[in-house]
Amino acid sequence: MKVFIDLWWFFKQEKLAYGAGVLLLAIVSLLTLVPPQIVGIIVDHINQGTLTETILFQWVGILLATGLIVYVVRYLWRIMIFGASIRLARLLRNQLYEHFTKMSNRFYHRHRTGDLMAHATNDIKAIQMTAGQGVLTLVDSLTMGGFVIITMAVTISWELTLISLLPMPFMAFLTFYYGTLLHKLFYHAQAAFSSLNDKVQESITGIRVTKAFGQEKDEIESFREQSKDVVDKNVAVARIDALFDPTISFIVGASYFLAVVFGARFVVAGEMTIGQLTSFTIYLGLLIWPMLAFGWLFNIVERGRASYDRVSELLKVKQDITDADATVNKAPAGDLFVDIEEFSYPDQEAPVLKKVKFHLNSGETLGIVGKTGSGKSTFIRLLQREYELKKGDISIGGVSLPQFTLDALKSAYGYVPQDHFLFSATIADNIAFAKPDASMADIIKVSQLANIHDDIIRFEQGYDTVVGERGVTLSGGQKQRISIARALLSDPYILILDDSLSAVDAKTEEQILSSLRNERKGKTTIITAHRLSAIKHADLILVLEDGEIVERGNHDTLMENAGWYRRMYEQQQLESLVERGGNGNGA
Repeated sequence: MKVFIDLWWFFKQEKLAYGAGVLLLAIVSLLTLVPPQIVGIIVDHINQGTLTETILFQWVGILLATGLIVYVVRYLWRIMIFGASIRLARLLRNQLYEHFTKMSNRFYHRHRTGDLMAHATNDIKAIQMTAGQGVLTLVDSLTMGGFVIITMAVTISWELTLISLLPMPFMAFLTFYYGTLLHKLFYHAQAAFSSLNDKVQESITGIRVTKAFGQEKDEIESFREQSKDVVDKNVAVARIDALFDPTISFIVGASYFLAVVFGARFVVAGEMTIGQLTSFTIYLGLLIWPMLAFGWLFNIVERGRASYDRVSELLKVKQDITDADATVNKAPAGDLFVDIEEFSYPDQEAPVLKKVKFHLNSGETLGIVGKTGSGKSTFIRLLQREYELKKGDISIGGVSLPQFTLDALKSAYGYVPQDHFLFSATIADNIAFAKPDASMADIIKVSQLANIHDDIIRFEQGYDTVVGERGVTLSGGQKQRISIARALLSDPYILILDDSLSAVDAKTEEQILSSLRNERKGKTTIITAHRLSAIKHADLILVLEDGEIVERGNHDTLMENAGWYRRMYEQQQLESLVERGGNGNGA
């Protein structure tokens, strides 16, 4: 019953709902004792020949009134207890979602998307069952069972009651043993479901790649094996679960046997009436539900305990990036100073960046280029404080990044990532994501700056066109430009384009960059790129290699050097010339 102790904070929070619910359940249990007594009285009247219509209608009236009261009270306790359990599910789900939004990239590298989804669905449902159905079965089994046993012992025969309950310790031992096994097996079953959930999410997201490489059969087989593992683990849970009812039924049968055998002897000896024995057997029948409920309780509780342990472990993961050292709650502005001595990703020893030091004046454009894996995107992550820099410092306007609150820091950035994520919403809603109250005129303006407006108005629904999940109804270039428009709408002080022009042609790229230069005067822009034409106009260009700056300067300065930048630029210019048909004037 440890899960009830773990959930005590919520029970105290909802003490009125649970208190009223428990009280109403107790009332139902007490009223349930009335019919057996009435049946016993009527049987004795029949046996003695004293039953009259008046007596019969009197007791039948009491039965009807009792039934009506039980009907109303049962409705009310369900509202109280089940309503509270639903609120618990909502609360935990909100806590999980809020927790997810605070976590850094490190958290998402360690936890798969499907696993997180399983925590927020299946595990929350199991906990809700514990706080609702679990509380019901606990209270109902204790109150109903307790009241029935007391009534049997006090009003009929304590000796027969004691004899009939002799098999009960065996039931308590066996249900406890089954519950312990169930907790362990259900934990593994939930983990297997998380893995399957992750597999489904990953497979659907990457379905295009799967089809392109003709790997459908392999993916189906992989899914089949993982699904079989989930079934096997849940069957193992079901095997233990299936032991509860037969065990309880056997114990109840043994109790009935003892009650009938010894009860008959008491009647023959004149120590009990036939009506009392009838009432006793009916009461014994009422004990079947508390016994079944007790076994079911272990089932529900152990499932809830396993799920609560999983959710608690997730909520205990501490936030990597916090406002602990923050003293500035206004958006950063000013010159950018970078002095990175060394940076390594968590759990990795090899440094990704080292000796990266430069100064960028406010309003200037920085271009960062280099081979794949040279550290360009890592620098962008450090600039956005997705990871903590321990050796070195990055500051804006003379203030180190950790001194800004996270909200203030994020408000200064407009970020266009390499992986352009669009929501399953309209194009207008996707562009207005960072500024939901933006006017249509503002949305159209940034769309024109991102050179996507003409494409959008050609769609049948225009800006009201609903894009598919992750923007699957759009081309790569269209997704990139919508992402750029989204970043521009918040009018950020620092615009970051992380290789965000790779899917557009050279002409469109130049139009976008020209619009940005004209529109963003006095504001800082940072561009990482593989195509050097995207950063040719930058005030400062850094060439990274193995995490270090090997060249720096503007385009003209770097072209004077016989380094990587010049060789790559000339190579790309030659490739561009070949694509145009070999004519240098582009004709």
